Amino acid sequence: MSIEIRDTEGRGAALEVAPGGADGPDQVAIRIGDTSAHASWTCTPAAARELAAALVAVATEAENARSAEPVTVKARELLRGDVRDVDRLMTVESVRTDGENVQVTWTSGSGRSWSQMYAADADIRLRRRLRQGG
Repeated sequence: MSIEIRDTEGRGAALEVAPGGADGPDQVAIRIGDTSAHASWTCTPAAARELAAALVAVATEAENARSAEPVTVKARELLRGDVRDVDRLMTVESVRTDGENVQVTWTSGSGRSWSQMYAADADIRLRRRLRQGG
């Protein structure tokens, strides 16, 4: 897999990842370079997963930082992927309506999950909506 990336001065390079590497087949090979130079690393599959999780978390933070103005919706209008406007990352995992109440399962940026009950007409301030609709 190859992904085009840029350094802080705007020069492009390819980030390539592949199974295996100089240290054996149970490694993940990582190569960053262009036509003139490159650097190569290997890591364990577990370290590659940690790197991927860190990149996802930072990408989410970057998206949140450039989001539009927060929006307020009723608890019954929450959608999977909505992000709460609070000091820590809270993303809606699921929403279940039970009469006049709504049970929302949240997931934190660190992967923790918990559920909270809200009145269906409670105002919930969102930092970002991943999709529009209702």
